[in-house]
Amino acid sequence: MKRIVIADDSGTARMMIRRCLEIIGLQDATFEEAENGREALALVKKTATDLLVSDLNMPIMDGEALLQWVKASPKLVDLPVLIITSAGNPAKSDQLREMGAFAVINKPINPAILSEVLAPLLDNVKG
Repeated sequence: MKRIVIADDSGTARMMIRRCLEIIGLQDATFEEAENGREALALVKKTATDLLVSDLNMPIMDGEALLQWVKASPKLVDLPVLIITSAGNPAKSDQLREMGAFAVINKPINPAILSEVLAPLLDNVKG
């Protein structure tokens, strides 16, 4: 993976997500950060992106709206979107996956869970 966009309204959360991604072997990726979905959408529209990691609850544009925009765009529809949430709501997680989220994981994230969830993408990159 060459370019990863991380969207979260918390700078600490963005730093933790990036660190976990680096720990699982993505330290050579270019990371771009956004404080909300609108900023993230602008970043993924601007330059080819390999992974979008988004918090669910953010101001201005939340992760669900961001996911809808990405999956509605012919140019971005194939972009894997990982949603991270503190809600712990299985029904909401199922709904997000039905909308096209690659995966939905609960906070706090850790490298082991991230590695397991992203394994199919990482295998494609290595193979």
